[in-house]
Amino acid sequence: MSNLQPNDLFQNISALLDNARKKMVVAVNQTMVITYFEIGRMIVEDEQNGENRAEYGKALLEDLSTHLMEKFGKGFSVTNLKQMRQFYLSYSIPQTLSAEVKSSIGQTLSDEFQNVNKENISKEHFPATNFNLSWSHYLKLMRIKDINERKFYEIESFKNNWSLRELQRQYDSALYARLSLSKNKEEVIQLSEKGQVVEKPKDLIKDPYVLEFLGLSEKPNYSENELETELIDKLEHFLLELGTGFAFVARQKRITFDEKHFKIDLVFYNRILKCFVLIDLKIGELKHQDLGQMQMYVNFYDREVKLNDENKTIGIILCQDKSEALVRYTLPEDNEHVFASKYLTVLPSKEDFINILNSDNGKIS
Repeated sequence: MSNLQPNDLFQNISALLDNARKKMVVAVNQTMVITYFEIGRMIVEDEQNGENRAEYGKALLEDLSTHLMEKFGKGFSVTNLKQMRQFYLSYSIPQTLSAEVKSSIGQTLSDEFQNVNKENISKEHFPATNFNLSWSHYLKLMRIKDINERKFYEIESFKNNWSLRELQRQYDSALYARLSLSKNKEEVIQLSEKGQVVEKPKDLIKDPYVLEFLGLSEKPNYSENELETELIDKLEHFLLELGTGFAFVARQKRITFDEKHFKIDLVFYNRILKCFVLIDLKIGELKHQDLGQMQMYVNFYDREVKLNDENKTIGIILCQDKSEALVRYTLPEDNEHVFASKYLTVLPSKEDFINILNSDNGKIS
């Protein structure tokens, strides 16, 4: 006889149904995207058989749109068919799909797609990806011209379960360009193959960090305390900007020795690197004293707080401006745990990041 209480039974069944719904949504989204890919392929191949591709293609899409909307309803406008066509052209590199994905093609998408099944789809035209994102995500990704950059955002969207809004925000903040700044050519290529891989402290660092979600650009002046308060109030956004594996630990964490008290602005823990991450906020230009203070905080945590099985503490100073020479000559040559990064309170243009990438400080070698 079951020992489950009525409330426990309800919770277990609810969890089961929630999980089933999520899987159904994923399956439906995936089948829809693969179906659109196949429609795009059929259109492209039919166009290639036309004598005058431009004129034939235009007439084809208009006629096809009319018939499809009559039978299946809205969703097959000329614009939408052009997007499906472009989708195929963007993702038509041959590659074998998993058996699970192939079998999903034959599943019913909805009443309007009931006649689409895997017998209608040629195996040699399977797309180069498993298509784990929604159609809306791919509409955004298709507009990214650089293939490596597009692949990076696709991988990160899936790994981090980004909504379309978060994907747009990360793209607008030029995340790919920011991560590329401190990497060589081989590491930049790896971004497009694996996304952001965190193996050492430097892999966590971005320069600059983009904090446009704080809304501080509307304020002519603000204090470090105001900046800290806004970051805490919008902690979810800040964690997304910090990256993978971060958990919030403390604000204004006090440490004491020799009857002297110091306060660390923000303390986080990174589960991937298994270490504490200390963040200090500075308004204005970075000073060498700021770097020395952060080094002290890091040393204290390493010697007094971290456990034996945890890795060395990382310290990050967020500042409005910094001298690369000052950072280089203040910190040890073998420094791997104290970093200084600029922060921006407005979304920069992509051209700004291109200029940084081409500058002497950010040039990829």
